[in-house]
Amino acid sequence: MKALIMCNGEAPSEKLLQNEVNNADLIVGADGGGNILFNLGVTPDAIIGDLDSFYSFDESSVEVINISDQETNDLEKALNYVLSKGARKCVIMGAFGKRIDHSLKNLSVLHSFQEEFEQIYFRDNYQDVFLITTPYRDSFPVGTTISIIPFAGEIRSIKTKGLKYPLKEESLKIGVRDGTSNITEAEEIEITFEKGYLLLTVVNDTAL
Repeated sequence: MKALIMCNGEAPSEKLLQNEVNNADLIVGADGGGNILFNLGVTPDAIIGDLDSFYSFDESSVEVINISDQETNDLEKALNYVLSKGARKCVIMGAFGKRIDHSLKNLSVLHSFQEEFEQIYFRDNYQDVFLITTPYRDSFPVGTTISIIPFAGEIRSIKTKGLKYPLKEESLKIGVRDGTSNITEAEEIEITFEKGYLLLTVVNDTAL
């Protein structure tokens, strides 16, 4: 089962949202993310959060779940909910924009739920964002812009194939060196490293 969660950040385009709605088995608004869904003409299956930013609506068929717990943010509440419903794949929209602290917190949540899902990633009008472990292989159109960011601590012995600026047994560390704005030169790329997580951002020029 695949879930779509909408957070209360920057709204996606109608085209991008509809593509995800068509592929989702379960649609959830994380608090104010419910407003975004309704404003874009999508009725979610549930709204969940502490409801400090969700306003009322006239859809009695939608389940509204108020969880006042302040130890978890609205995205965490939504992820726990979709897991309880059997979702093992999840796309999260509206995770970035507006406030940098919320964006950074959502990246932290992505890390904490990484092992709970077969697939989990952020998608917005500009890029897909997800964590990878080693070895990682995937296919993208030639010329796709990809950034490789060390997520926690130093990531050592990174080797890449299929990228314009290859890494050859090199290390990346926040504040020291990262791998922003690389470009694919082959349809299939490969990234290997010792251990840990790398954060990938894959630019999507057709999302809008």
